Amino acid sequence: MNQVISEDKVLKYLDTTRRALEKLVIAAPERSFNRRLAEDFLNMATSYYEDAMHFRESGDLVNAFAAVNYAHGWLDCGARIGLFDVGGDDRLFTLYE
Repeated sequence: MNQVISEDKVLKYLDTTRRALEKLVIAAPERSFNRRLAEDFLNMATSYYEDAMHFRESGDLVNAFAAVNYAHGWLDCGARIGLFDVGGDDRLFTLYE
């Protein structure tokens, strides 16, 4: 089955990831190894989010959708393993409990 990815759907996912990026706080202590991991996770998420924005602006909705989902996956993973404090928000993030 061939499905079409609409611009509205891409915009919805971009908005969700933007709000997640704005909400999270790095939870790991400044001088810890986990801090470096958290910063790396956040850098990966931000890079994929920016790629998604670029793809959307150039009309490539398939790659925009893929990139924004990859970005949010990094955020969910960071939240789930405790690198990010997300204030218990289980609507924007997939938490362990």
